[in-house]
Amino acid sequence: MTNPTFKELLRNPNHLFAFGFGSGLAPKAPGTFGTLAAIPIFWLIQDLALPIYLLWLVVTFALGVYWCERSSKALGVHDHGGIVWDEMVGYWITMLLAPAGWLWMLVGFVLFRFFDIVKPWPIGWLDRRVGGGMGIMIDDVLAGVYALIVLQLLALWW
Repeated sequence: MTNPTFKELLRNPNHLFAFGFGSGLAPKAPGTFGTLAAIPIFWLIQDLALPIYLLWLVVTFALGVYWCERSSKALGVHDHGGIVWDEMVGYWITMLLAPAGWLWMLVGFVLFRFFDIVKPWPIGWLDRRVGGGMGIMIDDVLAGVYALIVLQLLALWW
């Protein structure tokens, strides 16, 4: 199986989460749709206390390594384009301590997508060399960190 259907996602929790609740099934730009799916969840968690938000990031990263690994193996494709949980976690990292408001959510979205697509060093290097669920997750985590730094600098400057 290389392209699961939405019905198959609902039957397999690993696929359901790895495919961002179905957002990764978008026929074009699934990573962008996965990042978009992260925004309403961010809206719900944005007011968590910092330690709880950090715990959220650690737990969703660890679960992502597991879900993405399992889904990837079941599909027989290392980093299937529809696996977007990594984009979701990367966006939530970007938004750590972000100023409130839709403008900042949009800026965070654009910054994260930029770093995820361009993959400046060492993001691209890690993407090519680290396998499994960790390999799927780590490049987006680092793209999220890059986007977080730029977002915070913009917030300081603005």
